[in-house]
Amino acid sequence: MPLCSLHVAAVLLLVILQEQPSSPAPLNGSKWTYFGPDGENSWPRKYPSCGGLLQSPIDLHSGILQYDASLVPLGFHGYNVSASKQFILTNNGHSVKLNLPPDMHIQGLQSRYSATQLHLHWGDQNDPHGSEHTVSGKHFAAEMHIVHYNSDLYPDAMTASNKSEGLAVLAVLIEVGSFNPSYDNIFSHLQHVKYKGQEVHIPGFNVEELLPERPAEYYRYRGSLTTPPCHPTVLWTVFRNPVQISQEQLLALETALYCTQQDDPSPREMVNNFRQVQKFDEGLVYVSFQQAQILTNTGLSLGIILSVALAGVLSICVVLAVSIWLFRRKKSKKGDSSKGVIYKPAIKKETEAHA
Repeated sequence: MPLCSLHVAAVLLLVILQEQPSSPAPLNGSKWTYFGPDGENSWPRKYPSCGGLLQSPIDLHSGILQYDASLVPLGFHGYNVSASKQFILTNNGHSVKLNLPPDMHIQGLQSRYSATQLHLHWGDQNDPHGSEHTVSGKHFAAEMHIVHYNSDLYPDAMTASNKSEGLAVLAVLIEVGSFNPSYDNIFSHLQHVKYKGQEVHIPGFNVEELLPERPAEYYRYRGSLTTPPCHPTVLWTVFRNPVQISQEQLLALETALYCTQQDDPSPREMVNNFRQVQKFDEGLVYVSFQQAQILTNTGLSLGIILSVALAGVLSICVVLAVSIWLFRRKKSKKGDSSKGVIYKPAIKKETEAHA
């Protein structure tokens, strides 16, 4: 081939390569696990943000809480989806994920945040404590995240994931209690997404019913995604009050799913898919409920306050008991002294006229 033709071919090849669109990095990384060689301890090597600042989840304890009167109740718009519409439920190898329509959004933040998906984190049947966030060191049975992106600034969640003010996540703590029909809108379909990559269409339902009672009470802080690449771009809202699901519902979540594909010769159960609590050195967590203000302003924990109150009540009881005892003793002594004196009236001496 003439030299000129080779030159033209090389130029054409360069032009073609330059015009190929580059694929963005996936939101949850390409290859990672919670345990093993690609487990949580190795995340910072592949995803530097995982070893950086503002990492989530964290422990929510009284020492870092501060009441903020500017935290208003959130508005949940488009959450009630008609059953005639359908969601897509997917096993992504790390969790079970429900895709959400972008017209579902929250108000009450500085920008409009549109929903993109929700997913769950849980433990296993031997240790059913799989929440990511903890409260005063306490793990809950599971945790649900509803992920939103800043649709005022960015076109989609992928673009927003590593941008400032990019994401807002609602976190719901889950404990074992009574059967929850709203969560069964998801759990009843888990058998159809047992293996990685499987998906199923499910009828729409009211996603707001997955939220706890009194959703105006919440913790608020700036943190990160809890999975690689751990971008520190998340505005977290962790609801104070947990929701309940039944023991049977939790067991279904802990036993139904696999991290591996259906034909994988070494199947791995999807259990303990939660990140450990991270150090929180960035300041305060703001709360929308007044009780935490009392605890943090006095610098006392709830346990100390209860102990002091109990000691006060006991002291009052002791003082009353001693006072009553002294009063009865004094009264008793008065009674004894009156009995010891015999009153004899004066007797007039008879005259000697009778002699």
